[in-house]
Amino acid sequence: MAVAPRFSGVLFGAAYYTEYQLEDRLDRDLDLMREAGFTVIRVGESVWSTWEPREGEFELDWLQPVLDGAHARGIGVILGTPTYAVPPWLQRLHPEIAVEAETGRRNGFGARQEMDQSHPAYRFYAERIVRKVVERYAGHPAVIGYQVDNEPGLHLPRNEHTFQRFVNWLKDRYGTVEAINEAWGLVYWSHRLSDWADLWRPDGNLMPQYQLEWRRFQSTLATELIAWQADVVRKYARNDQFVTTCLSYSRPQVADDELVRSLDVVAGNPYYRMQAGLDWHREFPAEALWWHSGVWALFAWGDRAWSSAQAPYLVTETNAQSIGDAWQNLPPYPGQLRQAAFALLARGGRMIEYWHWHTLHFGAETYWGGVIPHSGQPGRIYREVAELGGALKALGTALDDYMPDADVLLLYSTDTKWTFEFAPPLANQDGSPNTGAYLDIFNAFYRGFFEAGAQIRVQHLSQFVTTDPAELARRFPVLVAPAVYVADDAVLNHLRAYAAAGGHLIVGIRTGYGDELARARAAVAPAILGDAAGVHYDEFSNLLEPLPVTATALALEPGSAGIGWADVLQVDDAEVLAAYAPNEIGASAALTTKAFGAGRISYLGTVPNTPLSRSIAHWAVPETAKQQWQAPEAVTVATGSGNLAFISNWSSEPAGVVAPAKAVDLLSGAGYAAGDRLPLAARAAIVLKLQ
Repeated sequence: MAVAPRFSGVLFGAAYYTEYQLEDRLDRDLDLMREAGFTVIRVGESVWSTWEPREGEFELDWLQPVLDGAHARGIGVILGTPTYAVPPWLQRLHPEIAVEAETGRRNGFGARQEMDQSHPAYRFYAERIVRKVVERYAGHPAVIGYQVDNEPGLHLPRNEHTFQRFVNWLKDRYGTVEAINEAWGLVYWSHRLSDWADLWRPDGNLMPQYQLEWRRFQSTLATELIAWQADVVRKYARNDQFVTTCLSYSRPQVADDELVRSLDVVAGNPYYRMQAGLDWHREFPAEALWWHSGVWALFAWGDRAWSSAQAPYLVTETNAQSIGDAWQNLPPYPGQLRQAAFALLARGGRMIEYWHWHTLHFGAETYWGGVIPHSGQPGRIYREVAELGGALKALGTALDDYMPDADVLLLYSTDTKWTFEFAPPLANQDGSPNTGAYLDIFNAFYRGFFEAGAQIRVQHLSQFVTTDPAELARRFPVLVAPAVYVADDAVLNHLRAYAAAGGHLIVGIRTGYGDELARARAAVAPAILGDAAGVHYDEFSNLLEPLPVTATALALEPGSAGIGWADVLQVDDAEVLAAYAPNEIGASAALTTKAFGAGRISYLGTVPNTPLSRSIAHWAVPETAKQQWQAPEAVTVATGSGNLAFISNWSSEPAGVVAPAKAVDLLSGAGYAAGDRLPLAARAAIVLKLQ
């Protein structure tokens, strides 16, 4: 089970590939790393064909000088298993391992992760190379941990053996075809099964229940892959070495709260847009699912990483310079590398590791910038990285027992995300299905609360239902349930119990509408919560344009509106806080609230635009750390245990905050009295400890 790291301090470094260099510069590189304050590098995960250039012929000694040199300079090493990129000889000997994105149609080779990683032939060769590499270097004193595979879960394989495993998985889950006929409603469109052999392939499927179970099954493959590799590695690893993998949260096969259970610590790869993408006052599109754009989005990644195990995490890859392709060159403004690193540490990070050290001269990632540019000569990026290394050294052990503060608990539903990717409630502007609808709804709440100054803890439903409601209400006075569509009665009753125990539950659209198989409930919506919330509805409508919202008992920002969706709420005995502008669909109440037990339940019947979401957040969380520090709009204040405060100015203009109590800057040593103004230069980031 993933827990807090066992090392002290913050690890700092980069992925390092001496095998990619055009010339031998190992000693020069390692010296520069030491001068920059590096304490860790990651190696070896991308070059199976170097470890095993021909089938059964192993060359294992080439990494020894890297590990020896790192150890001599006090730099730890995370050793990666090279199983995510297979060598050409393997795909030639076993073409059947190629993943089938469509039944019977094999993906071509030439990229990476082109294979079905559950295939027995792949597993045989992968286990052999993992054992060879780990056995060779497990005893080396430089090795502090292992990364198994790399960003798992890229595909949803439809290979024959995978489909047959799916059938067997369903047999274990349902027992009989009669049970699956009943559960999935297969009377519809004449889909009733007479035998397990009747089950159709996923390619043409339009049944939501089939699709949800298919995605759940697929997630077991990624989870099993990582657990299997972790088990192999532990046969050789020392007790003082950790095992992890690096997560990309956009991977379709990943259920992260389940996948990390076999690991010692969570690790992941946040990539974000720099320049305008980290400027508070500017909007810049993310352009890719695995990119993040906006200050709020960077913090959201950190809170998602914490959510995987409700524990600290490692950053195994992140921006050093531009990320992406040859036409996407946006290196950071001065100060942004430090800002991003401190933001990730503020939300629970314990390692910052760049991808990568030396910008490549060849390959698909030639213009994915590293700490060192193509010239090989240290430049501005290296200098800023070295300054950050000095800052992290100054922090010392301050983050060893650190836990980020949280004003709000935000629930995350992987099942709903998968369901909405198949049958979303929202449409794109051109009328096509918005397969990112779940994250759009989730992020609408996250962004609003974040920009209002609230600090957020994200929790998976599996974690939520195992925590006592009274404890939840005590730790998190506000809980937001955005689009918890796929939910059994236990989840909805737990939400109700949280409010009864004294918490403020804010319910978003689609919550309480579906059951655990994404079937629409035969109940007045929102099921189980409606009487406690004092509202119900039968009708709902998509919104083709924003629907303005006006206040009845709530301060609203100008421009507040609902977008994408509106429940036509019927108010029973709730108080209406905000209402829609007159409309012909009959929607009136937008936001309601009602006392329930020792707490209350509020219902928001639309997707809030950012002004509306911020307004609701200001009402629900009237006191924040940002207010205590009198921080202006573009300045974030992230606090945590040990009376620590990470403060950052995400603007090109100078700003300042006011110390609410005596404080000391952990980086400069400067002291401040209560009431002192702390000036912040453009894009400044500081760490303070209240006395």
